[in-house]
Amino acid sequence: MGISYKLDNFEGPLDLLLHLIEKNKVSIYDIPIVLITEQYLEYVSHLETEDMGLMSEFLVMASTLLDIKSRMLLPAQEDEEGEEEDPRAELVARLLEYKMYKQMAATLQEMEDGAQQHLYKAPTVPKEVARYEAPVDLDELLDGLTLARLQSIFESVMKRQTDRVDPIHSKFGNITREPVSLEKKIGSIMDYARTKRKFSFRQMLSGQSSKTEVVVTFLAVLELMRMGHIRLTQEKLFEDMDIEVTESGMNPEALNLEGLEDF
Repeated sequence: MGISYKLDNFEGPLDLLLHLIEKNKVSIYDIPIVLITEQYLEYVSHLETEDMGLMSEFLVMASTLLDIKSRMLLPAQEDEEGEEEDPRAELVARLLEYKMYKQMAATLQEMEDGAQQHLYKAPTVPKEVARYEAPVDLDELLDGLTLARLQSIFESVMKRQTDRVDPIHSKFGNITREPVSLEKKIGSIMDYARTKRKFSFRQMLSGQSSKTEVVVTFLAVLELMRMGHIRLTQEKLFEDMDIEVTESGMNPEALNLEGLEDF
């Protein structure tokens, strides 16, 4: 039976075998090995290529087909379960696997070609959504900052306040001060922060006039950190920390001070 060839049409020996099986309209599970081997060898005899790797693949398959052909001429052998072994079984398994991957590749190619025909509308985001700001991530905001470190700075400032008290004149009596407003303290810190953009945490606490004001200032800093209006950074362990105002902190309208108490 004569067959026509297109020598550059096959990617390898398995591709050629599938073509011959489909061309002769035979079942892949019952390959007429004599016919397919003859057509395969005829194709290989016409193959002209300088790729020795590709040529060796076709020659290895040719020897495999001749081996299967010779084994089919011998009496059938039985496996451990007493069933006759088919010399073509291993080849059939390889062909089925190759055919499966080839069909999958064709499906993916069709999907890729179809995707090029899809057009997508340009995104239009409503102004309300565009202005949305994600909630403050406290873990990211306080990364590298520990409560122990904050407490250490706070205790250091409190000790300085104690050392500044005159042991003699302090016994003359106490003048009651008006309650310190946490709301006003937050406002004053933010006004100062928007002007300086970055300043020392220890220096800011040291500038307070009393223990109560130091405590309120400390609480104000924690509240502003919680709201995401400022961030604290520390270059080296046990050194002073810098306070830096965030983008949201630069907007006075974003500062919500409802529900804060005075001290």
